[in-house]
Amino acid sequence: MIVPDHWAEARKQHRTAARQITVRRFGWSTLSAEDALAMAERRADEALARIVAGESLRRQEPKVPYNGGDGVPIREEVLGRHGDEAITRNAYGARCLNSPAALFGDVDFEPSSGLKPILCTFAVLVIATLLTGIFLGSWRIGLGLLVASALLSAPIARTLQRCGVAAQGGAEALARRRLTKFLAAHTDWNVRVYRTPRGLRLLATHRPYDPGEAEVSEFFRRVAVDPIYARMCLAQKCFRARLTAKPWRIGVTSHMRPRPGVWPVEPERTSLRNSWISEYESRALQFSSCRFVESLGSGVVHLRIQPVIDLHDRESRSNDTNAAIA
Repeated sequence: MIVPDHWAEARKQHRTAARQITVRRFGWSTLSAEDALAMAERRADEALARIVAGESLRRQEPKVPYNGGDGVPIREEVLGRHGDEAITRNAYGARCLNSPAALFGDVDFEPSSGLKPILCTFAVLVIATLLTGIFLGSWRIGLGLLVASALLSAPIARTLQRCGVAAQGGAEALARRRLTKFLAAHTDWNVRVYRTPRGLRLLATHRPYDPGEAEVSEFFRRVAVDPIYARMCLAQKCFRARLTAKPWRIGVTSHMRPRPGVWPVEPERTSLRNSWISEYESRALQFSSCRFVESLGSGVVHLRIQPVIDLHDRESRSNDTNAAIA
């Protein structure tokens, strides 16, 4: 896991009579701005040389919070470090815990319908419309029903999904059954369970994990962890847990300024950002991001994970029963 404190960008050019190539690359460091600039210079020189040699590469890297898939680490303001863990402020202003070893996983009670269910629903509707058109002997009716099928596929797929979940006792009961089934087959595991506004947060405590381990992937799949979160963990080589409320859930209706909230910001706009943060932090003190429910499994808590549990529970206020979850 790399969560840098310092960022820089370098610009390199190559000119010939026929063309001009301009390359920009970011550099980062936990040591200093100068170290970050030195990395940016090296990366820009390397990229320029490869492009001049004929390789097809992006000329400029986007300034976005998460582009670890392109080899650029998490781009967020570092608020504090606790051993190998780092607390950062994400793009919409909330504090997040980043850990290279403590396996966190979020399970949403209302997962989005994937493309496959929508395509299956559309296929069934298309067949039905074709048969209806043939039966009625009217291509106009068939065409109209085909258009309706395209518009209704996603809503119907979501409705069928909700009905299927309800038939199994509801989303929370289904999520708990998945976890219980996994733990029954992995008796060495121990998982702390937290309630979030729209699902569960799971934290494995029996040993440290690397996000790239096959067992992590199996766990995420078996308990139906948010697939976007699972991909982010793999790309960024860390696990994450939001520690403070989402702004729109606590009455902060404006976006973090300046937009987008990608770190760092220009010095002349720091006061604008700090003003927004001051209001957000004041409101966030009244809320928790999750509530501890129970610990399931072997009961084992690894020495490496215990400090992460303490940090997470303190910063998320997971044991404060008087604070609303947001």
